[in-house]
Amino acid sequence: MSTDKDDLELDEDFVADDADDVEPVVEVAKTNLTKRRIIDNFLEERRLHKQLAEYDFDI
Repeated sequence: MSTDKDDLELDEDFVADDADDVEPVVEVAKTNLTKRRIIDNFLEERRLHKQLAEYDFDI
């Protein structure tokens, strides 16, 4: 390792062309939201089945 400070040359005409390669983040959010809703619906269904099993029909 050198202890001398080297001057770095910066290319000021650099333009990032990565915009075409990036997938939209919205799609990931939509799939995550869809998965979350499926899980929530499943848990709600299990909760309702449990309440129904515990319900006293002899009232």
